[in-house]
Parts: sequence; structure tokens; C-alpha cells
Amino acid sequence: MESSHFAIKNWSEDDKPREKLMLKGKEALSDAELIAILIGSGSRNESAVSLSKRILASAGNINALGKMSISNLMQFKGVGEAKAISIVAALELGRRQRSEDALQFKKITSSKAVFEIMQPIIGQLPHEEFWVLFLNNANKVISKSQLSKGGIAGTIVDARLVFKLALENAATGLILCHNHPSGNLTPSDADKQITKKMKLAGESLDVKVLDHLIITESKYYSFVDEGIF
Repeated sequence: MESSHFAIKNWSEDDKPREKLMLKGKEALSDAELIAILIGSGSRNESAVSLSKRILASAGNINALGKMSISNLMQFKGVGEAKAISIVAALELGRRQRSEDALQFKKITSSKAVFEIMQPIIGQLPHEEFWVLFLNNANKVISKSQLSKGGIAGTIVDARLVFKLALENAATGLILCHNHPSGNLTPSDADKQITKKMKLAGESLDVKVLDHLIITESKYYSFVDEGIF
């Protein structure tokens, strides 16, 4: 019987990632090899692994690759619509898994806990979104909701909708979150104004606004931590 090292017709095609996964497990594969399994095949002049390495090198890393659209991916020679869709779908599943894993956290004990919940959702977006986490009196997350979705410059937030949802969820506290696609963590005047407006509205309804986080791909700004809340 052939040794596994020399079976699969002496491997080739950059060590045949599908067979490598079967024999050695998913952890043994590089990012490029995993992507190669998604796209299935390369071209006459380039293996699937080589194509995947080229795509990753251009993107820089997996997080950056996750921001690419189908049309972006189709700019690579050898990537058609079907392959591009497979990559986008797989990375979106990974993003959703990270988001669900983070929500297992549930009890909010620090601003970092909020960041770990929200970063997979809004940290890498090319546009701005405003979300709210609704908490019970034990500081456990009851639910989370997207309040608005805007362009690169900002979003509009309806305070009435925020507190309507808070009352519907029987929340006693909430945390405001939005992302800055630019990567700049400095709060704008509009960010400060909406925070103040929400705090005042919450006081009249006995729903505490506990914090407001600005989130980027790898960092965050907490109004509470910075002492301006």
C-alpha cells in the first residue's frame, strides 16, 4: 500500500489541498490552500493554490480579502463569477461565526467586551453603521439592532426608534456603537451631540445609556473610558 506522503499521484498541484485536508486535517492548511479548495481549480498555467496566493498577496490579509466585492475578485485573472461568489460567501460565513461566538460573551463587563461583540459586525465595513446593544439589569445583552446605515461620512440616528426598541425589549440599559471606516477614532461633534441627546432621553424613560463606542478594524474609542460620558 502506498504511503500517504506519496499517494495522490505524488501530490503535485501545490500539494493538492483537498487531499491534504483529508489526510492531515484543516489546521494543517494555509490560508491560500483553504481558499484554493473554495475556488476548486486554477487555470492551464496556474494552480488553484498559486492563484489563491496571488489573491491573498494583493489583498494583504484575510480581513482585507473579506472586504472585497465580487467584482473586485473578478479582476484577478482566473477568477470568474462563480469562484468570486464562493470566496465572498465563505468569508461572510466566517464573519457571522465570529459574531455569534462573540455574543456567547453576553454579560458586558467592560468596553472591550462590547468591542469583541461588535467588531466582527461593523469593524471592517466600508460605510458607517450605527448599532445599539440592549441590556437587562444584570448587564447581559438581550438583543442588538442596526439603527442606521449610511455612507462613508456618517449616519442618521432616530432617538425615538432607539427607545421604542429599548422598551419593547424591556431593556434597562443600552450601549451605542458605530464604526468609522476611515480608521479615525476621534469622535465628531455629531457623535458627541447624539450621545448627549440619547443620555437625556434615556433619563426620562429610566433607560440608562451606559456607553458609546466608536469602532474600527482593530481599535475602539469608549466615551466612558475616555471620561467624556
